[in-house]
Amino acid sequence: MHITIDPAVAAGVLACTAITDAAYVQFTAAVAARRRIGAANWSGFWYLLSAFAVISYTQNPAYVVFAALGSWLGAFASVTWLRRGGR
Repeated sequence: MHITIDPAVAAGVLACTAITDAAYVQFTAAVAARRRIGAANWSGFWYLLSAFAVISYTQNPAYVVFAALGSWLGAFASVTWLRRGGR
């Protein structure tokens, strides 16, 4: 089995999962603060972004690595932003 990686798709998966995880952290913060509209908006945005990554890496399992890295980066950046009072 020969797996090829398209750098543009890999970058897209990484970026989408980074932004998706950042949106998930914001969604969780909105839920914890009981902000209904904010939580609903972040939830919709989160699912919209995740669609690209899921479709991309289900066709090629090598993209899971880029998805995981993007997920880590997005959560780290978003929690850093929340800790600095960026809400």
